[in-house]
Amino acid sequence: MATTLMQGADAITEAAINVGCRFFSGYPMLPFTPLLESMAKQMGKRGGVCMNASSEIEAVNMALGAAAGGARAGTGSCGQGIALMQEAIAEAAMNEVPFVVFNMARGQQDYFQCTRGGGWGDYRTITLAPKDVIEAVEHTQLLFHLADTYRAPVILYGDYLVADTFMSVDPAAQDFGPVPDKDWALDGTRGGTGASRLIWSWDIGKSGRPGLQPDGQWKKVADKFDAVAATEARHETFMADDARYLVVSWGTTSPFVDYVVEELRADGVAIGAFRPITLWPFPEDALRAATEDAEAVFTYEINAGQMLDDVRLSVTDRHKVKALGGVSVDYSGMRQGELLSVGAIRSALTAAIAAHEAARS
Repeated sequence: MATTLMQGADAITEAAINVGCRFFSGYPMLPFTPLLESMAKQMGKRGGVCMNASSEIEAVNMALGAAAGGARAGTGSCGQGIALMQEAIAEAAMNEVPFVVFNMARGQQDYFQCTRGGGWGDYRTITLAPKDVIEAVEHTQLLFHLADTYRAPVILYGDYLVADTFMSVDPAAQDFGPVPDKDWALDGTRGGTGASRLIWSWDIGKSGRPGLQPDGQWKKVADKFDAVAATEARHETFMADDARYLVVSWGTTSPFVDYVVEELRADGVAIGAFRPITLWPFPEDALRAATEDAEAVFTYEINAGQMLDDVRLSVTDRHKVKALGGVSVDYSGMRQGELLSVGAIRSALTAAIAAHEAARS
């Protein structure tokens, strides 16, 4: 497919359908609504189904059911709606049912929600945070692959900039390699045989088959997420090789930070940037290595300090870490406020650097 100028929501929809997503459900809630509307327009034309549910709880359970039957499925909302989905997301993780949750967030206040979760059990959710529409297309397709590979619900953390911005993209299907057969799917083919399949977080079994039992199933799930943490962490650095100062940011805030870093470099400041692409698993080893020689590490995120915890856990000397950014929402409550601007970021970084230099002298 040729590169085409597309709105983010349409690009994500096309990317998802091109890699086989055939079921989508959601409840309209800005800034997620454009994605639901786009799915509703396109799914039926491509042999799929899009359900406008009457609540977020209904939507996530529809996606869980479709995925349990073997379909590539997705659902989503903004953080407020995904809060209502937490029980079903946890059940899907413990039951090992794969689907993609699209969080078109109202800012960056949902970091804890996506990386710590709100459901029961020893589970985690792989979470990718694209910096723009181009990356959102790639991440959408990668997440369907990761969901099927690990039999787990996964999250794309977007926002209004991802949903509404127009960029030139190519949403053609990318090949991330094979995924395991869905020989666990409840597709009805074994009905009446006495050996029908069962998906259950306790895995007690059926028809005289003992299953793993709760202890065995839960250990299996925990071990799986340990393996994911060891292999799937992703990150990006920018002008970081010789940086005295390193600023860590994520998602759509990062392009603004990178712009300021480039400006400061032009002014002679030895500064670089680090971006976790996976919010979970957090790329702690890579950040530890990148900050080893830095004099100071700044975080810039549009919230009260959530990624900050992961940065402090990753950096060898946590006293190097200083939180910048902060709570910043526009009048509608739907978008990041004035702190998401080149001017605000430059002011915060120059003030922090000046304070560090003054403390050294």
